[in-house]
Amino acid sequence: MCQSCISIQPTDAFAEKVVEYATGGAIAMMISIGHRTGLFDALSELPSATSEELALAAGLNERYVREWLGAMVTGGIVDYDPGLAKYALPEEHAGALTRAAAPNNIAVMTQFISVLGSVEDDIVECFHNGGGVPYEGYKRFHPVMADESEQTVASALEEYILPLAPGLRERLVEGIDVIDFGCGSGRAIIHLARLFPKSTFLGIDLSEDAIKAARESAVDIPNVRFEVQDAASFDRPAAFDLVTAFDIVHDQAQPDVVLRRMRGCLKPHGVLLMQDIKMRTPLELNRDNPLAPFIYTISCMHCMSVSLAQNGLGLGAAWGRELAEQMLGEAGFEEVITHELEHDPMNYFFVSRIAA
Repeated sequence: MCQSCISIQPTDAFAEKVVEYATGGAIAMMISIGHRTGLFDALSELPSATSEELALAAGLNERYVREWLGAMVTGGIVDYDPGLAKYALPEEHAGALTRAAAPNNIAVMTQFISVLGSVEDDIVECFHNGGGVPYEGYKRFHPVMADESEQTVASALEEYILPLAPGLRERLVEGIDVIDFGCGSGRAIIHLARLFPKSTFLGIDLSEDAIKAARESAVDIPNVRFEVQDAASFDRPAAFDLVTAFDIVHDQAQPDVVLRRMRGCLKPHGVLLMQDIKMRTPLELNRDNPLAPFIYTISCMHCMSVSLAQNGLGLGAAWGRELAEQMLGEAGFEEVITHELEHDPMNYFFVSRIAA
């Protein structure tokens, strides 16, 4: 970058803060690249390495690896020994940036920065003219969501999420009928199908690409199937013992209708298990949430927008606990209990049992 291109000259604390935001966004993109290329994984397995040694271990181009390392060193993520020209990933950093660290691999969430950046021009157009950006406008969205689902849902299902509904695990062992609304690439429901072979599982999603990926991942699992289906038009009364919905309600075009469909397809004594974003409905209650700016950004540039693209309500990811509980009640769910998991700062889990 030429010197004349640098026009920001921080003169006060606020300007310095804005520069920090810009730098943080740049580092987030490089962390995403480090995750996608396997650089963090490769470096974590070496005591230290030159750029040539790391590039060889990761199977990548050395010149790009060296420039990436420059960002990582100046960003305080990778250590550097100038005498030996060697780089090292501190153990505590590897514990937040490698695939081996799942479900604590924060590098996964940085991928959303580039996904959202790819539609910035379209979002600016929406600011001027309204409307939204459809799902197909987002490159790599489903692979990134599958990565995120593996971290926040699939890896936590057996130990943390299922116990939120007492007795549910025992019923799954005995054999029940389960449907996952908005299953995406199917990571969560495939994991459940493997754990509970006597239960049957159905995943529905509007995206043909996501369903194709789910089917390819489940070719050897006989008790799970997938259908391309709009959740708002799904109508199979009292057909399922368990409905799951992991991080999907808020970006539906008709979330109120989808919630009623969920309620309608449950048998007596059925259970709803719904995950959604850990935000509060009143804006002022989110001021102290360190993830709030990230969530509002994702909401504005994806969740709200894909709903508005379908002439939907545009709830967005920040619809909040209060509105979620209200809409669940209006859809007919009785005694909704909202749970927080200590290891998961991003999500609420809503559980409701259907009376006989």
